[in-house]
Amino acid sequence: MQVNIFTDGSALGNPGPGGYGVILQSGTHYKELSRGYKLTTNNRMELMAVIAGLESLKKKGLDVTIHSDSTYVVKAVELGWLSKWQATGFNKKKNTDLWMRYLRAAEGQRIHFVWIKGHAGHPQNEKCDRLAVAAASAPESELRVDEGCVSQ
Repeated sequence: MQVNIFTDGSALGNPGPGGYGVILQSGTHYKELSRGYKLTTNNRMELMAVIAGLESLKKKGLDVTIHSDSTYVVKAVELGWLSKWQATGFNKKKNTDLWMRYLRAAEGQRIHFVWIKGHAGHPQNEKCDRLAVAAASAPESELRVDEGCVSQ
């Protein structure tokens, strides 16, 4: 089964309030996800969007294509940086908590990343951006704490 996951993250200030937006598509199935955080960074939200999409999958062994405008996330996986970071115990790397969570969520899936240019009219990317910004802009009482953000 082929699943397409479109993702985007946003931080209103870096660090600042942030959020992510995700669209999952497979055949006729369509689902949107979003969540906001009180204090976080853009890179953390870009990565959280990918994690949230993967964690929402109910089956393993899927062919998953992740579409992201984050060169940080796409290059880390596709160029093998993540494997090197993992081999060195994430020595002095940022967002280790989320990268470890990504590895758990990705386990058992066949994942391929596709980088897409942000804010360039891609319909799903534009929708994910709106979801992420809306989540980041929610009232503070609705925002979660990003436990791994070192700026807190």
